Amino acid sequence: MKRALEVARLVLAGEDAWVVGGAVRDRPLGRQVLDLDVVCREPKNAAYRFARESEGSPFSLSEQHGAWRVSLADGRTADFTPLRGTITDDLALRDFTVNAIAEPLAGGETVDPFGGRRDLDEGLLRVVSDRVFDEDPLRLLRAVRLEQELGLRLEAGSEALLRRNAERVTKPSGERILSELERLDWRGLERLDALGLLGPLGGSLALAGRIDRSLVDSPRLRLVTVLGERLRALPISGELDRYLGVLLRAQPPEDGSPRQIHRFRRASEPWALDALAFLGRGEFADVVRVARESEPEEPLLRGDELGIAPGPLVGELLELIAEERAAGTISTREEALALVRSRRGAQEL
Repeated sequence: MKRALEVARLVLAGEDAWVVGGAVRDRPLGRQVLDLDVVCREPKNAAYRFARESEGSPFSLSEQHGAWRVSLADGRTADFTPLRGTITDDLALRDFTVNAIAEPLAGGETVDPFGGRRDLDEGLLRVVSDRVFDEDPLRLLRAVRLEQELGLRLEAGSEALLRRNAERVTKPSGERILSELERLDWRGLERLDALGLLGPLGGSLALAGRIDRSLVDSPRLRLVTVLGERLRALPISGELDRYLGVLLRAQPPEDGSPRQIHRFRRASEPWALDALAFLGRGEFADVVRVARESEPEEPLLRGDELGIAPGPLVGELLELIAEERAAGTISTREEALALVRSRRGAQEL
């Protein structure tokens, strides 16, 4: 962060530029400041000059708002956004008072027209104006995320305003909604529900109590738990869609026998432990782990060694061999071939 500030001061020397956002907000909270956010008159030019000096990569962050970002080699970023009027005018357009604090890039007195520093000291999250949720309904979700991440609590009037606007939570794009939801832990999701924001999204905490959080606790498990099929209304990835399907179809093993564990894993891997956590059946976790560790590296037979034409029967026979091997009834290639012959013979009778 120190190096990024030095470069920004070099390329914007003598210009009207301010450090805003998390870089100003997080220091008083004792949080590590990772990224830089600067408002200035010509963000594109600033981003390109900053990139040349820092060997970063500039790209447009928002064509609509004229914002630019520079990605640095260490994974950090520097954002440059347009200064809208005076710095006080600009801060008046922000969401919460704790995000409406600015410091001159060149150094000097902090500008804090809405008492953001006082609210930080008091642990409060307060809206800058009564229009914040009208201007961008995503701020409804962001409020909960900021409470969680910063350890703040919505000020009473701000909470009342949020509750009055709760139905607007579905208005932002699916990408933006999903991005915020992925950052909420269980506590954040419970707060979302308490504020009346989860219901309009089609979510529920009805299954949250059964989840074995000590076994698996991940953003995608939380999303599947609270949204279920409604998760598919958001622009999820193909992998998350498959994960959702596996968990929603999952049935717990009847017992801890090798055969039952094999069948469960067959239906749920590579997410067998996640499925157990979702079902609240963590008592099977150890036997699933043992089965994973003892998984044979090679099958007893390949499909082209069965002596039958390609087709669905090949897969059925290979799965039969794998299950009987897991159950311990066969262990050699010869026993597998005998099993195939007996099964085919029985089918021909």
